[in-house]
Amino acid sequence: MTAPIPRDIPDIPAVPGIPALLPLPVPASAVMAPVRRPLAAVFRALIALAAVAGVTIELVLGSPVRVLTYFEVQSNILLALVFAAGARRAWSARRPLPSALTGATLLYVVIAGGVYHLVLADGTIPFTMTPGPTGSTGWATVANQLLHTVTPVAAALDWLLLTPPGRLRIRQAAPWMLYPLAYLVVSLTRGELILPGTRGRYLYPFLDVDLHGYKSVLANALLLGLAFYALAVLLIAIDHARPKPLRHHGKTGFRL
Repeated sequence: MTAPIPRDIPDIPAVPGIPALLPLPVPASAVMAPVRRPLAAVFRALIALAAVAGVTIELVLGSPVRVLTYFEVQSNILLALVFAAGARRAWSARRPLPSALTGATLLYVVIAGGVYHLVLADGTIPFTMTPGPTGSTGWATVANQLLHTVTPVAAALDWLLLTPPGRLRIRQAAPWMLYPLAYLVVSLTRGELILPGTRGRYLYPFLDVDLHGYKSVLANALLLGLAFYALAVLLIAIDHARPKPLRHHGKTGFRL
């Protein structure tokens, strides 16, 4: 026969020093199987190869030190590195690169292509990064098209068709302007360090202080900077307004 259970049982105080158990979030990779994206991987690898080919041709045709100082060359080198890493991640079903990095890369190559086609290509003197006899060869034309047309258009198609929407943020637009601003400062400083009258002292006609003076050059830089910021905001707005790209959804389930 058991003793009766008392009705009034005093509350036992909690043992001090033992923290409460916190709920642990379950990572998405533990529930959903990773999905490989071979189409995106191959397309991004081809874009990276196109950027590498364009930069390589320019380095062979001209002075490497001079070629590497151009904005479009630097932006295409960044694009080649970022898209090669993105292709590897898409092939191995890893998490995509941060949107701040991919968005900046897209913005810079679009700036390079837009400035070339809207400002430089229609000038009285054909723009070339390799002045001299090699600047008018067929290979120079191929490099120009790769760096100013193929890679910007391909990067935009990758963003529109193979990247989920809504990843870019308006707070990223201002930090993206730091690189063009730094490039302007370095370009003008480079011109001051080179003797006046030297051919190619300034890399771009709209930054030529000898031709326009500092007042006009800084005014041009301000207008371009505002246009670049507006372009960044436009890309972010399109990123949030565009529909999701069509893709095949892989099967999901628990992984052991």
